[in-house]
Amino acid sequence: MKKVIFSLLLLLSVTAVFAQKKNVSKARNLALMETPDFKGAREAILPALEDPSTSGDPKTWHVAGLIGYKENENYFKDLALGKQVDFVKKGEAVMESLNYFLKAYDLDQNQVNKKGNKVKPKFESDIKAKIKEYFEEKHNLFYYAATLYDEKKDYTGAMKAFETYLEIANLPFMKDVVKIDSTYIQVKYFNALAARNADMWEKAAKIHEDIKNEGYETGNVYKLLYEEYVHLKDTANFIKTLDEGFNKMPEDPWFIQNLINYYLTNNLINESKIYIDKAIQVSPNEAVYYYIKAKIYETELNFIDARKYYDKTLELDPKYADAYAGIGVLIIDEGQKILDDAAYKSDREFNLAKNKSNEVFKSAIEYFKKAAEINPDEQLYKRNLRMLYYRLGMSKELEAIEKELGY
Repeated sequence: MKKVIFSLLLLLSVTAVFAQKKNVSKARNLALMETPDFKGAREAILPALEDPSTSGDPKTWHVAGLIGYKENENYFKDLALGKQVDFVKKGEAVMESLNYFLKAYDLDQNQVNKKGNKVKPKFESDIKAKIKEYFEEKHNLFYYAATLYDEKKDYTGAMKAFETYLEIANLPFMKDVVKIDSTYIQVKYFNALAARNADMWEKAAKIHEDIKNEGYETGNVYKLLYEEYVHLKDTANFIKTLDEGFNKMPEDPWFIQNLINYYLTNNLINESKIYIDKAIQVSPNEAVYYYIKAKIYETELNFIDARKYYDKTLELDPKYADAYAGIGVLIIDEGQKILDDAAYKSDREFNLAKNKSNEVFKSAIEYFKKAAEINPDEQLYKRNLRMLYYRLGMSKELEAIEKELGY
């Protein structure tokens, strides 16, 4: 009786193995048909992936990966024909396929025969070729991640796709198969942007630190890194980032401006002077640096040196609107000081001072007019003109400027 039961169990086991292997073949055939049935192929392969008789066979997982691979291939054919393609579904097929291929590769490397001896992998070459294709063709993981990022605003999903792409190059068996090029750094860059949008500021900063010396979007990388450290309230690192950015790209005033703004805000005047002098030494013909130096002196109420550097700014760039406005502000301050000094003097002395200050105020008009002429969209210049016209009783000019301002 026991022998009969054992024979029956053996027969059932063999039948089960045969059934699952049949499912694997069916799934493969459905995926490779001229008109593939990917849904049917997935339904066929699923029991084989779970059944112990076939779940340890690399062929089972290779066929599972082949389904997504062929589906992705079909999407690409549609793309080449100019048809609308759902890059999310296309990308999902790639991700599914890749995971199956990785499982198949692992099993394939550890197969043994009946004697317990390791056998030569059957699918290694094919799996490497297909994963290489996923890595090298942008329409695969790159476009999928970009679609999640741009259209779906699914930043976590985009990061997963970007990181899947990046991990391919780090797979031990793919290191000699794929070559890292500019696209690899580009993917890291976009991965950092996705991290920022997902409020993962530390992760974004870590990625930008990793790629800041790779030569890709260097200026933007440093600027984004600065913002990330500001967001993290990491003062030491955001100053370090600005300093590095300035030394790498002294021609870009953004770094020095933010550095100096930090020092001025924190009343560290001497530090701001050190950096602006460095900037001028590196780029002596950059008008913006002289403008910044003028602003520093203005902060110190050193109007003589401030005027000197505003003039130098205009010498280098006669169309620097803010420098004209800066001189105008200095002149207004000069006129106001004359009035303030006479505030507690006799009426006669005060009236003399008022007349003198009005002459000073009049001389500021030309500078604000010039600034407004160069940059007519800046309302501040016009508001200063309005204040001067009102103060000097220039009713005709006042009416005209108020009309421009929409008052």
